[in-house]
Amino acid sequence: MYLPVPTFRTTKFGLSWSKFGPRRSDLRLIVTTSAGKPAKRELPQREGEMQMAPKDRIRVGLVGSGFAARFHYDSFLRVTGAEVKVVGVYSPTRANREKFASERNIRAFASYEELLEEVDLVDVLSPPYSHEEYVVRSAEAGRHVIVEKPFTGYFGPADAGEDWRGNDFSKETMLSEAVASARRMREAVEKAGVRLGYAENWVYAPSIQKECEIIRATGGQVLWLMAEESHSGSGSAVYGIWRKSGGGSLMGKGCHPLTACLYLKQVEGMAGGGEAIRPKTVSARMHRITREAAFRDAGFLRTDYFDIEDYCQVHVTFSDGMVADVFSTEIVLGGVHNWLEVSCNNHRMRCNINPVDGCVLYNPVEKQLEDVYLTEKLGTKQGWSFPSPDEDWMTGYPQENQDFIDAIAKGGEPQCGLTLGCDTVAVVYAAYLSDERGGAEVEVPQV
Repeated sequence: MYLPVPTFRTTKFGLSWSKFGPRRSDLRLIVTTSAGKPAKRELPQREGEMQMAPKDRIRVGLVGSGFAARFHYDSFLRVTGAEVKVVGVYSPTRANREKFASERNIRAFASYEELLEEVDLVDVLSPPYSHEEYVVRSAEAGRHVIVEKPFTGYFGPADAGEDWRGNDFSKETMLSEAVASARRMREAVEKAGVRLGYAENWVYAPSIQKECEIIRATGGQVLWLMAEESHSGSGSAVYGIWRKSGGGSLMGKGCHPLTACLYLKQVEGMAGGGEAIRPKTVSARMHRITREAAFRDAGFLRTDYFDIEDYCQVHVTFSDGMVADVFSTEIVLGGVHNWLEVSCNNHRMRCNINPVDGCVLYNPVEKQLEDVYLTEKLGTKQGWSFPSPDEDWMTGYPQENQDFIDAIAKGGEPQCGLTLGCDTVAVVYAAYLSDERGGAEVEVPQV
């Protein structure tokens, strides 16, 4: 069976389109529901790749059945180069897992343990407070793991009740405990010898990957990065409660551009055969704008946050003395606002992730597009907008799963793995500590 899906290849410059365009041999629907095994196709060897026995048939189990599960499942359908089968899904809520499974003709597992017995790769798409448990248990069972962002965090003491407030709790304790959680995840994965992919899609967005290619090709030095992810508020029912989300705008949104900044400095350091350049210090300020007495609610922004920030600005310094500034808020209308700008010693790049202007639409009447998806969090379909031709692709979702499958099938580490996940957690919670100290500079612990 063949589908007209985009093709990209793994090169020494990262992930890129095939310059010859998709070939029929690259357009097979690799996720199978019938007998019959696709012919094995050799994948290109990556630089510095560890040798291990190839695994050209990979069974995937999803843990979680929400928003992220939808686009992860769709992304697995676009993987090439290995036979990948999503065998089923587990969610603690029976109705949710059965609905998700029935819509895709996969199995709804009644327990995580049942799923674990049937898969080679566990894709952890559950709320972040459960990430450590699923990653550690999966690794201990010898299963490869993908874990959604945020990697892990701090969600309150074991006896925290509904009245516990993260904004009033010691951020020094949070930093220590979040780093310890990340370290346990890292140790479990490394001890088991399995692969872990940290599912930060910004790393795999085509615009970010193009900048990687330019840095490697020109030997550019990244002097300053500036990036943002903002919109009008998460649709998650538990977002806004620290016990469930581990923080607010920085944890839930800022982690995306932050990881992309860390990745680009890592790429720069390793481009000439050197070591990754990693974060050294952070200073930050957080605000709760929609809970200020002077805030006037016009009804367009989400405002029901319990104990989290809805605005953050973070300043990171790296081990080479260069810097990054990351912003994230819940107070921006007009859709998702995702961008990253790179100032190098030999070039400047603006990476637009969402919106992009491949399509520019004017729609005079809202109703005529009520059944047409344009782009995430748009708010209104009337007037001018920027519909994304393929939003999943432009934001990097199919590419990240392709990279993770490549790492399992051929060996080596994914471009976004343990180090980026751990460094992101360390910077995020060091930033919370900095804010508690009035914006003072805080050392970023190494995990």
